[in-house]
Amino acid sequence: MLPYYLGCPSWSENAWREYLYPDNARPTDFLGLYSQVFNAVEGNTTFYARPSASTVERWAQIMPETFRFTAKFPGDISHGGDLREQLTAAETFVQLLSPMGARVSPLWLQLPASFAPQRLAELAGFIDGLERPLAVEVRHPEFFAKGDAERMLNRLLLERGVERICLDPRALFSCTSTAPSVLHAQSKKPKVPPRPAAFTQFPQVRFIGHPELEANDPFLVPWVEKIAGWIEEGRTPYIFLHTADNRLAAELARRFHQQLMARLPGLPALPELYREPAAEQLGLL
Repeated sequence: MLPYYLGCPSWSENAWREYLYPDNARPTDFLGLYSQVFNAVEGNTTFYARPSASTVERWAQIMPETFRFTAKFPGDISHGGDLREQLTAAETFVQLLSPMGARVSPLWLQLPASFAPQRLAELAGFIDGLERPLAVEVRHPEFFAKGDAERMLNRLLLERGVERICLDPRALFSCTSTAPSVLHAQSKKPKVPPRPAAFTQFPQVRFIGHPELEANDPFLVPWVEKIAGWIEEGRTPYIFLHTADNRLAAELARRFHQQLMARLPGLPALPELYREPAAEQLGLL
């Protein structure tokens, strides 16, 4: 059993049949296969649309009890005006996910870049009214300026036992590719400096990678040390690894884990899914 949570932004990538899933895997198989390798996933899908009750039930049947799904509050809650007025909708959303039990932990609140320091009272009211394990991602520039606004945010979260999600997009923005997937990701992701935080036992990291796996290594090195340090302190960090189109996100996550194994001897390897040998390897071609 891993001493940390490792995953990707989703499990439903058809391209992962190229290196992770069996060639003949069906989309309905993907979650079961994914959860044999990784023990967590970002709940990005819930930001864009609420799942049906039957979908939640199916997820609950497939996900192991030890699996973690960091469900994002839907965008109409996090981006829909005064957060304190969204508490009823937030509670309804939490109840929708209740069949998954402790696997939904923590909930994620991704705030827009327009959420300015002047609105911190809203955030405090939302947290106090929600009373659930929560992690928050901010994007307003003042929250990264090392001034009063950032100190106020950090104090608010620390006092309430809420984690600050750390987004690290440096590897993505180091890429000069003109590929549409890279340009799209660079246009969507905020170009903010990483702010590693450990306000709780469960630090949260989102690493947005370069499309060439090897190019990520200089950016991964400090995260290998940081995650290892948190584990040695007795914390249970979460780290999710992305690439621009996520075609290689699972491979990047495996690469990170291999580097962490070198830093933490005794860390178990990730399971390998069975894949049919290529025809040429069998001497059939």
